[in-house]
Amino acid sequence: MSGPDHARAKREYTSALAATAVGAAALITAAGQTWASGDVEVPGPLAAAPVQVDGATAAPAVAAMGWAGLAAVAALIATRGRARTAAGVLMVLFGAGALAGVWTGTRGSSLAAAALRATTARGELGGLHVEWGWPALAAFGGAVLLAAGAAAAWRGPAWPAMGSRYDRHGASAATSRNGPADPADLWRSLDHGEDPTADPAQGGASAEEAGGAPDNDDPDRDRARPAGAPAAQKEP
Repeated sequence: MSGPDHARAKREYTSALAATAVGAAALITAAGQTWASGDVEVPGPLAAAPVQVDGATAAPAVAAMGWAGLAAVAALIATRGRARTAAGVLMVLFGAGALAGVWTGTRGSSLAAAALRATTARGELGGLHVEWGWPALAAFGGAVLLAAGAAAAWRGPAWPAMGSRYDRHGASAATSRNGPADPADLWRSLDHGEDPTADPAQGGASAEEAGGAPDNDDPDRDRARPAGAPAAQKEP
Protein backbone atom coordinates (compact mmCIF):
# COMPACT_ATOMS: atom_id res chain seq x y z
CA MET A 1 0.00 0.00 0.00
CA SER A 2 1.44 3.36 -1.03
CA GLY A 3 1.89 6.29 1.32
CA PRO A 4 -1.24 8.26 0.35
CA ASP A 5 -3.39 5.13 0.34
CA HIS A 6 -2.07 4.09 3.74
CA ALA A 7 -2.76 7.55 5.17
CA ARG A 8 -6.28 7.49 3.76
CA ALA A 9 -6.95 4.03 5.19
CA LYS A 10 -5.67 5.15 8.58
CA ARG A 11 -7.95 8.21 8.55
CA GLU A 12 -10.96 6.08 7.60
CA TYR A 13 -10.14 3.58 10.31
CA THR A 14 -9.79 6.24 12.99
CA SER A 15 -12.99 7.97 11.88
CA ALA A 16 -14.93 4.69 11.92
CA LEU A 17 -13.76 3.89 15.45
CA ALA A 18 -14.70 7.36 16.66
CA ALA A 19 -18.10 7.25 14.92
CA THR A 20 -18.88 3.83 16.38
CA ALA A 21 -18.04 5.01 19.88
CA VAL A 22 -20.08 8.20 19.46
CA GLY A 23 -23.10 6.34 18.08
CA ALA A 24 -23.02 3.76 20.87
CA ALA A 25 -22.65 6.44 23.54
CA ALA A 26 -25.58 8.39 22.09
CA LEU A 27 -27.81 5.30 22.21
CA ILE A 28 -26.86 4.43 25.78
CA THR A 29 -27.29 8.03 26.95
CA ALA A 30 -30.67 8.48 25.27
CA ALA A 31 -31.97 5.18 26.62
CA GLY A 32 -31.48 6.37 30.18
CA GLN A 33 -33.42 9.61 29.77
CA THR A 34 -37.14 10.43 30.01
CA TRP A 35 -38.85 10.20 26.65
CA ALA A 36 -42.40 10.99 27.76
CA SER A 37 -44.31 12.05 30.86
CA GLY A 38 -47.99 12.22 31.76
CA ASP A 39 -50.63 11.49 34.40
CA VAL A 40 -52.75 8.51 35.24
CA GLU A 41 -56.27 9.49 36.33
CA VAL A 42 -57.04 7.36 39.38
CA PRO A 43 -60.73 6.72 40.21
CA GLY A 44 -62.04 8.38 43.36
CA PRO A 45 -60.89 11.46 45.19
CA LEU A 46 -57.21 10.71 44.71
CA ALA A 47 -55.05 13.03 42.63
CA ALA A 48 -53.68 11.91 39.31
CA ALA A 49 -50.48 9.90 39.57
CA PRO A 50 -47.56 11.27 37.55
CA VAL A 51 -45.76 8.81 35.29
CA GLN A 52 -42.53 9.02 33.32
CA VAL A 53 -41.32 6.78 30.52
CA ASP A 54 -37.61 6.44 29.88
CA GLY A 55 -35.98 5.23 26.71
CA ALA A 56 -35.21 1.78 28.08
CA THR A 57 -38.94 1.24 28.74
CA ALA A 58 -40.21 2.79 25.53
CA ALA A 59 -37.61 1.21 23.24
CA PRO A 60 -35.62 -1.58 24.93
CA ALA A 61 -33.67 -2.23 21.72
CA VAL A 62 -32.01 1.19 21.90
CA ALA A 63 -29.93 0.43 24.99
CA ALA A 64 -29.14 -3.10 23.79
CA MET A 65 -27.88 -1.82 20.44
CA GLY A 66 -25.83 0.82 22.24
CA TRP A 67 -23.96 -1.74 24.32
CA ALA A 68 -23.50 -3.90 21.25
CA GLY A 69 -22.03 -0.87 19.48
CA LEU A 70 -19.43 -0.47 22.24
CA ALA A 71 -18.46 -4.11 21.75
CA ALA A 72 -18.16 -3.39 18.03
CA VAL A 73 -15.39 -0.88 18.76
CA ALA A 74 -13.28 -3.68 20.20
CA ALA A 75 -14.25 -5.93 17.30
CA LEU A 76 -13.00 -3.40 14.74
CA ILE A 77 -9.68 -3.14 16.56
CA ALA A 78 -9.17 -6.88 16.99
CA THR A 79 -10.25 -8.10 13.54
CA ARG A 80 -8.95 -7.83 10.01
CA GLY A 81 -9.95 -8.97 6.54
CA ARG A 82 -13.23 -10.83 6.24
CA ALA A 83 -13.73 -10.88 9.99
CA ARG A 84 -13.76 -7.09 9.99
CA THR A 85 -16.24 -7.11 7.10
CA ALA A 86 -18.50 -9.37 9.18
CA ALA A 87 -18.16 -6.99 12.12
CA GLY A 88 -19.21 -4.13 9.86
CA VAL A 89 -22.31 -6.03 8.73
CA LEU A 90 -23.27 -6.63 12.36
CA MET A 91 -22.84 -2.93 13.08
CA VAL A 92 -25.23 -2.13 10.24
CA LEU A 93 -27.76 -4.46 11.84
CA PHE A 94 -27.21 -2.81 15.24
CA GLY A 95 -27.83 0.64 13.80
CA ALA A 96 -30.90 -0.51 11.90
CA GLY A 97 -32.26 -2.18 15.02
CA ALA A 98 -31.79 1.00 17.03
CA LEU A 99 -33.59 3.09 14.40
CA ALA A 100 -36.44 0.60 14.29
CA GLY A 101 -36.65 0.71 18.10
CA VAL A 102 -36.89 4.51 18.08
CA TRP A 103 -39.57 4.43 15.40
CA THR A 104 -41.79 1.94 17.18
CA GLY A 105 -41.06 3.26 20.68
CA THR A 106 -42.21 6.81 19.94
CA ARG A 107 -45.58 5.85 18.48
CA GLY A 108 -48.50 7.03 20.59
CA SER A 109 -49.85 3.58 21.35
CA SER A 110 -46.41 2.27 22.30
CA LEU A 111 -45.73 5.19 24.62
CA ALA A 112 -49.12 4.85 26.27
CA ALA A 113 -48.57 1.15 26.89
CA ALA A 114 -45.08 1.85 28.24
CA ALA A 115 -46.47 4.55 30.57
CA LEU A 116 -49.00 2.16 32.03
CA ARG A 117 -46.30 -0.44 32.54
CA ALA A 118 -44.09 2.10 34.31
CA THR A 119 -46.61 2.92 37.07
CA THR A 120 -48.48 0.94 39.68
CA ALA A 121 -51.48 3.27 39.46
CA ARG A 122 -54.53 1.93 37.67
CA GLY A 123 -56.74 4.25 35.70
CA GLU A 124 -57.01 6.30 32.53
CA LEU A 125 -53.86 7.77 31.07
CA GLY A 126 -54.14 11.53 30.71
CA GLY A 127 -52.12 13.78 28.47
CA LEU A 128 -48.73 12.33 27.49
CA HIS A 129 -45.97 14.79 26.63
CA VAL A 130 -43.11 13.49 24.51
CA GLU A 131 -39.57 14.81 25.01
CA TRP A 132 -38.46 14.55 21.41
CA GLY A 133 -34.85 15.53 22.06
CA TRP A 134 -33.86 12.17 23.50
CA PRO A 135 -35.51 10.02 20.82
CA ALA A 136 -33.80 12.27 18.28
CA LEU A 137 -30.45 11.61 19.95
CA ALA A 138 -31.14 7.89 19.84
CA ALA A 139 -32.00 8.12 16.14
CA PHE A 140 -28.78 10.01 15.54
CA GLY A 141 -26.79 7.34 17.35
CA GLY A 142 -28.42 4.56 15.35
CA ALA A 143 -27.75 6.34 12.05
CA VAL A 144 -24.09 6.95 12.95
CA LEU A 145 -23.63 3.33 13.97
CA LEU A 146 -25.21 2.15 10.74
CA ALA A 147 -22.99 4.42 8.63
CA ALA A 148 -19.84 3.34 10.46
CA GLY A 149 -20.80 -0.30 9.97
CA ALA A 150 -21.35 0.20 6.25
CA ALA A 151 -17.91 1.81 5.95
CA ALA A 152 -16.31 -1.04 7.89
CA ALA A 153 -18.00 -3.67 5.74
CA TRP A 154 -16.90 -1.94 2.53
CA ARG A 155 -13.45 -0.57 3.36
CA GLY A 156 -12.53 -2.44 6.54
CA PRO A 157 -10.18 -5.04 5.00
CA ALA A 158 -7.92 -2.21 3.77
CA TRP A 159 -7.65 -0.58 7.19
CA PRO A 160 -4.73 -1.14 9.57
CA ALA A 161 -4.97 -4.10 11.89
CA MET A 162 -3.78 -4.56 15.45
CA GLY A 163 -0.23 -5.89 15.51
CA SER A 164 0.23 -5.79 11.73
CA ARG A 165 3.10 -3.33 12.02
CA TYR A 166 4.99 -5.57 14.39
CA ASP A 167 4.24 -8.69 12.39
CA ARG A 168 5.41 -7.06 9.17
CA HIS A 169 8.67 -5.62 10.51
CA GLY A 170 9.42 -8.62 12.68
CA ALA A 171 8.93 -11.05 9.82
CA SER A 172 10.99 -9.00 7.37
CA ALA A 173 13.81 -8.58 9.90
CA ALA A 174 13.91 -12.27 10.71
CA THR A 175 13.86 -13.21 7.02
CA SER A 176 16.62 -10.77 6.10
CA ARG A 177 18.84 -12.02 8.94
CA ASN A 178 18.34 -15.75 8.96
CA GLY A 179 16.39 -16.64 5.85
CA PRO A 180 13.42 -19.01 6.05
CA ALA A 181 12.85 -20.24 9.57
CA ASP A 182 13.33 -24.02 9.73
CA PRO A 183 12.88 -25.58 13.20
CA ALA A 184 15.30 -28.39 12.31
CA ASP A 185 18.00 -25.89 11.34
CA LEU A 186 17.48 -23.99 14.56
CA TRP A 187 17.91 -27.14 16.64
CA ARG A 188 21.04 -28.11 14.72
CA SER A 189 22.48 -24.64 15.32
CA LEU A 190 21.82 -24.93 19.03
CA ASP A 191 23.43 -28.40 19.12
CA HIS A 192 26.60 -26.96 17.54
CA GLY A 193 26.70 -24.11 20.05
CA GLU A 194 25.76 -21.47 17.48
CA ASP A 195 23.39 -18.57 17.99
CA PRO A 196 20.58 -18.92 15.40
CA THR A 197 19.59 -15.29 15.94
CA ALA A 198 23.02 -13.88 15.09
CA ASP A 199 23.31 -11.64 12.03
CA PRO A 200 25.29 -13.40 9.28
CA ALA A 201 26.06 -10.02 7.68
CA GLN A 202 28.31 -9.16 10.59
CA GLY A 203 30.21 -12.40 10.23
CA GLY A 204 30.59 -15.13 12.79
CA ALA A 205 33.28 -15.00 15.44
CA SER A 206 36.46 -16.89 14.69
CA ALA A 207 37.54 -19.79 16.80
CA GLU A 208 40.21 -17.66 18.47
CA GLU A 209 37.64 -14.90 19.25
CA ALA A 210 35.25 -17.45 20.68
CA GLY A 211 37.94 -18.71 22.99
CA GLY A 212 38.62 -21.93 21.10
CA ALA A 213 42.04 -23.24 20.14
CA PRO A 214 43.16 -23.20 16.51
CA ASP A 215 42.88 -26.45 14.66
CA ASN A 216 46.46 -27.69 14.16
CA ASP A 217 45.43 -31.13 12.97
CA ASP A 218 44.32 -30.10 9.50
CA PRO A 219 46.36 -32.13 7.00
CA ASP A 220 45.33 -29.94 4.08
CA ARG A 221 46.92 -26.93 5.76
CA ASP A 222 50.16 -28.85 6.27
CA ARG A 223 50.26 -29.82 2.58
CA ALA A 224 49.72 -26.22 1.55
CA ARG A 225 52.71 -25.04 3.69
CA PRO A 226 55.75 -23.99 1.62
CA ALA A 227 58.66 -26.37 1.57
CA GLY A 228 61.13 -25.81 4.35
CA ALA A 229 58.67 -23.99 6.57
CA PRO A 230 58.48 -25.40 10.11
CA ALA A 231 55.39 -27.34 10.93
CA ALA A 232 52.97 -25.86 13.38
CA GLN A 233 53.62 -27.01 16.89
CA LYS A 234 50.82 -28.94 18.45
CA GLU A 235 49.84 -28.18 21.93
CA PRO A 236 50.30 -31.06 24.37
